[in-house]
Amino acid sequence: MTAPQKAFGDHLREWRQRRRLSQLDLALDAEISTRHLSFLETGRAKPSRDMVIRLAEQLETPLRERNALLMAAGFAPVFVERPLDDPALAPARRAIDLILEGHSPYPALVIDLRWNLVAANGAVAPLMAGTAPDLHGPPLNVMRLALHPRGLAPRIVNFAEWRAHLLERLRRQAALSNDPGLAELLEEVLTYPVPPAPDRRPEDFGGVAVPLQLMVGDQVLSFLSTVTVFGAALDVTLSELSLETFFPADQATADALRTL
Repeated sequence: MTAPQKAFGDHLREWRQRRRLSQLDLALDAEISTRHLSFLETGRAKPSRDMVIRLAEQLETPLRERNALLMAAGFAPVFVERPLDDPALAPARRAIDLILEGHSPYPALVIDLRWNLVAANGAVAPLMAGTAPDLHGPPLNVMRLALHPRGLAPRIVNFAEWRAHLLERLRRQAALSNDPGLAELLEEVLTYPVPPAPDRRPEDFGGVAVPLQLMVGDQVLSFLSTVTVFGAALDVTLSELSLETFFPADQATADALRTL
């Protein structure tokens, strides 16, 4: 057994357990024998480069972790990581800008893996008015701004519901990605004080969506949101971006957004 074989085996077994897959399940998905998979996990067999990529695909690991699996097995990383302002990513950045502007007058924003704001359309800034300037970064962290008592928290009418929704997303991301920055962010926001729950009952969308009800001026604006990821991206940076678009949940909100 070589050091790379053991390192790869440990890494592979960790990801399989994180995905809650048995050896049999993963072996069937990857179309290999459980015996060979067991040998790979224990370091008794050396994986080929193609085998590493195949197993990573079946485990649905993020591109950053696929590079880590390749390096653990003694291979060079395959997926490049470039800053979003790299000229090679200019077409992707133009596409992101078109989507953001096309969603106006409704809010839309792009965040990175650790919830730092990457881009936003003009409808987002008015909603953040009145929040503490030191929470605006750089970088501006959307999770921190949403849950901090000097951020949006005092103006979120259904804060308990929205907080639980965000924390569940953050916990799931931290568990699946194993990113230390997400774990630190989760630990931080859990220390923020939680204001008392309002008497107002949360709006019911039948469990399909959790609304964001935000006080803007003297009016409550109600939003439904969707999250889009760039699943076909072959660049680590692009693969870790999320596009969050907000839609008015009622006509009053739609009318108000056109005048903000």
